[in-house]
Amino acid sequence: MSSATNRPVIFLLSDSVGETAEFVVRAAASQFNGGDAVIRRIPYVDDKKTIRETVESAAEEGGVIAFTMVVSNLQEYLFDVAAEHDVPVVDIMGPMLNTLATLYEREPKREPGLVRKLDDDYFRKVEAIEFAVKYDDGKDPRGILRADVVLIGVSRTSKTPLSMYLAHKRLKVANVPLVPEVEPPDELFQVAPERCIGLSIDPDQLNGIRRERLKSLGLTAQANYANMERILQELEYAEQVMRRVGCPVLDVSNKAVEETANMVLDMLRKGGDST
Repeated sequence: MSSATNRPVIFLLSDSVGETAEFVVRAAASQFNGGDAVIRRIPYVDDKKTIRETVESAAEEGGVIAFTMVVSNLQEYLFDVAAEHDVPVVDIMGPMLNTLATLYEREPKREPGLVRKLDDDYFRKVEAIEFAVKYDDGKDPRGILRADVVLIGVSRTSKTPLSMYLAHKRLKVANVPLVPEVEPPDELFQVAPERCIGLSIDPDQLNGIRRERLKSLGLTAQANYANMERILQELEYAEQVMRRVGCPVLDVSNKAVEETANMVLDMLRKGGDST
């Protein structure tokens, strides 16, 4: 115990940020009259020199070491050096890893920082979903130039569900409906063609989809929205716009959203090559 502060000195060694170790140590220390301890966090430990210096400091101050390092050779080195200096060491992750290894019936990856990587992955997904909602259905053309991919097509070509599915794959997606009476936003012709994908569909299938949509809304199936002549006009107009953009085109007829999404992902990996 440090004579200068009369408080326990706890060194936290981590091969990542060290938040897990600090949280556990503070939780444990709180059980002792409020947990008034000196905590010194040493993050991103990946070399033996740092470990030895930390052990020597702990020995000088009468402190202890808690760690969440998962790399085996660094763990072993820490235990060896700590034994030389008679410094107590607490392995925070070890018991849980050993128990889970038995349950999973395999060894852990022992890769530093996986929790933070998972957290980053989660927040990227949330950000992509929020982006897809904000820039759905051409609400704000500014999203077109910020998107990882832009989907264009007539109404009921699965632009929105496809955008959301791709967002769960951490892609920022904007989609723009193509309507003959509405000029496409200028931004659509500024985006790189390989980042834009046109969605086409068989006219008869689109007619059936739109009829069902009208029924669900309690509207007559005779509305212009489901009129075949109107549908052909929209599809022809959409084809003209897609040619102007120069983007690859996917036929979504009789395809599930998941199937179309996998095709989009494949096209993006190939740089927009639709062949």
